[in-house]
Amino acid sequence: MQIKVKCSCGEGDCPEWAIVELQGVVEAQPLFQDRIQNLQIGVLCRPSSQESFTFTVGYHELIGSKVSLKKPILVLKKIKLHNKEEEEDEDEEGAGGVNSSKAVELDVIGVIRHKILFKTRPKALITKTQPFVKEKIGAPSPLLPH
Repeated sequence: MQIKVKCSCGEGDCPEWAIVELQGVVEAQPLFQDRIQNLQIGVLCRPSSQESFTFTVGYHELIGSKVSLKKPILVLKKIKLHNKEEEEDEDEEGAGGVNSSKAVELDVIGVIRHKILFKTRPKALITKTQPFVKEKIGAPSPLLPH
């Protein structure tokens, strides 16, 4: 079977994507197990230079760097096509025919040339609490029975 790959964004104009590579495991809380798609797990920032990144997840901060990939990776979207010839063949052979497979085309939606690598252990973000200051309490007044 032949699969066509096309680029609808034009030659050299495909959006640049990046891979975020973490060491370890990111686990979702049981509350979010069924809904992890589009779940925000942290904030990715590029504070000063293009090569340095910070990723803040809860009370942890990771520091990473931008690394070029040896070979670029394409991000593809699968499109199922219906040809008139295939529909006629299916009508002749019936619903369970041998040629009941549909034609497939792949559309390029992005190119990945870099990854952001976080290879160090996370740094804990702990803020200092305000020191507890005891107020001076004057001498207690004597309790006099009335």
